[in-house]
Amino acid sequence: MNTKLHAICDSKGRPINFFVSAGQVSDYIGARALVSNIPDVDWLLGDRGYDADWFREALQDKGIRACIPGRKQRKKPVRYDKRRYTRRNRIEIMFGRLKDWRRVATRYDRCPKVFCSAIALAALVIYWL
Repeated sequence: MNTKLHAICDSKGRPINFFVSAGQVSDYIGARALVSNIPDVDWLLGDRGYDADWFREALQDKGIRACIPGRKQRKKPVRYDKRRYTRRNRIEIMFGRLKDWRRVATRYDRCPKVFCSAIALAALVIYWL
């Protein structure tokens, strides 16, 4: 059993919201689940997996500018701020901090609800440190 964790973090790398999905599903599923819970921000930084026109339009409707590079298969390349995109390492740092928790890194829990609870506990501690 494989899972994929989709997360929103602030500019300091603290987790705000997350969603656990099956590992074989697309990143669009996680984006669809989290798009309604995005806080009021100016920019959203994401990786290529979240490059979709409907996602960009949903962000634009909320007044959020997207800094997401386009997929390689796009016919027309998407422009994004490369300098701002380098700050996306904040979310990678947050995932690294979550994986410092052995239970999360090795996924001892087979039940998705228990695994999500372990992530929530780790995220709570990370947020306040």
